[in-house]
Amino acid sequence: MQEDTNVALDIEQPAMLKNYLQQHNRIGPDEDPIIQVLAGGISNRTVLVQRSAGESWVVKQALSKLRVATDWFSSPERIHREALGIRWLSRLAPAGTITPFIFEDHTQHLLAMQAVPQPHINWKTLLLAGQVQDRHVAQFGHLLGSIHRNAYEQREEVARVFADTSFFESLRIEPYYLYTASQVPEAATFIDTLVQATRANQLTLVHGDYSPKNVLIYADQLILLDHEVIHYGDPAFDIGFSLTHLLSKAHHLTEQRQEFAQAASIYWQNYKNSLGDVPWFARMEERAVRHTLACMLARVAGRSLLEYFSSAERQHQCQVILSFIDTYPATIPELISQFIERINHNDDN
Repeated sequence: MQEDTNVALDIEQPAMLKNYLQQHNRIGPDEDPIIQVLAGGISNRTVLVQRSAGESWVVKQALSKLRVATDWFSSPERIHREALGIRWLSRLAPAGTITPFIFEDHTQHLLAMQAVPQPHINWKTLLLAGQVQDRHVAQFGHLLGSIHRNAYEQREEVARVFADTSFFESLRIEPYYLYTASQVPEAATFIDTLVQATRANQLTLVHGDYSPKNVLIYADQLILLDHEVIHYGDPAFDIGFSLTHLLSKAHHLTEQRQEFAQAASIYWQNYKNSLGDVPWFARMEERAVRHTLACMLARVAGRSLLEYFSSAERQHQCQVILSFIDTYPATIPELISQFIERINHNDDN
């Protein structure tokens, strides 16, 4: 059967995806896989393909307009940056933490990777249910520290391969930082200065979406997903982006606030231990403090809001973060301590 190249593929249409896989000899002509649309993604169509022989794939197709309330566009070419990220992270990250690559299609802007076996669970789901386990937090720190360290040791080649920062700009700098600066004028100078510093510091491979929602837990091991904004840049962004989720959950889940504060500390310590002695660490920590503050503000005032926050919680977090803008801590431990103290103080009032 000849492929009709005039028909745009929508992988969320099972019959269309099955036909595509058969036409491209990805599955047999008579194979009838089970195809299940996976919910939750804002930037991609994502489906699970369960093959007759027992092998399972996750197939992702990039969207040009993201599924959020405000207009947010990004080239679907970014899916190929994710494919590149999978191939490289398989070399740089600890064994078993990256899903194996299967194939990609540059015409239909999709990629396939091996599915994480069942039973597995999304780490964000566990955290929002109040299940904070130190060993998972320690792995989270070790995984990122290992990526940053190993990529730095191969920096000449990694910098060349991942020099393009356009997807980081369109999916992080604009919607998280520049848009937030336009919505919260009091923070505009702070954010603009941070953006300039971020662009100026190109030190190692940056994941750009290092978050509990992009981590599955299988057999008690963390497996990292979603690499479409990976680039060579400032590792402080990864720290700020990830700490935002632990500290925001400390804000949201009041009865477990101290557990999440402790988790943030464990994460940071394990990251440092795995990163080891790199010449840029001291200055990076100060920027990581600023990235944490900027990301925490962005998640309550930017284009991508934390869905579990109430409007009152968003306003509360905005007020607390703005209290740091003029004078912020020099270290991550100080930031964790002071943020919890100020959240508690505002709760009491």
